[in-house]
Amino acid sequence: MAILKIARMGHPVLLGRAAEVADPAASEMRRLVGDMAETLADAGGIGLAAPQVHVPLRLFLWRDGPALRVLFNPVIAPLGPETEAAWEGCLSIPGLRGRVDRPARVAWSGLDENGEAVSGEAEGLPARVLQHENDHLDGVLYLSRMKDLSMLGFTEELARLVEDRT
Repeated sequence: MAILKIARMGHPVLLGRAAEVADPAASEMRRLVGDMAETLADAGGIGLAAPQVHVPLRLFLWRDGPALRVLFNPVIAPLGPETEAAWEGCLSIPGLRGRVDRPARVAWSGLDENGEAVSGEAEGLPARVLQHENDHLDGVLYLSRMKDLSMLGFTEELARLVEDRT
């Protein structure tokens, strides 16, 4: 396995729609998933989409509690009109955080690393991570989802602001 280079904002691979994966169980996909898992652990993130490692395919990994989940060719749909605003960061936009409104609950489906159909529902942080990573597959960065850019800041400055308030 290898730690892959993470594409940063401005790289063209982050701007386009990623292609469907024909065979998630193929050996090259297993190798990619392993490399992405190692990259995610090294970066200390909770989610990573294939375009973020310069591979324009519809695949992402996310932490679901202690488990690392894999989803190929995902479909994410809101469950109801409720939304939540929360701070998001991105491995492709290091050092920044922004407050983003997203659906509070989602249904998700796709294929696992064996090519088997999987589905579920998520709320809270898992729902946010699923939506954030799925956006990468469509060439969307969280900054474009922000309604108020005054709620964007450097992680260190935002941490100081929280410390000052406590």
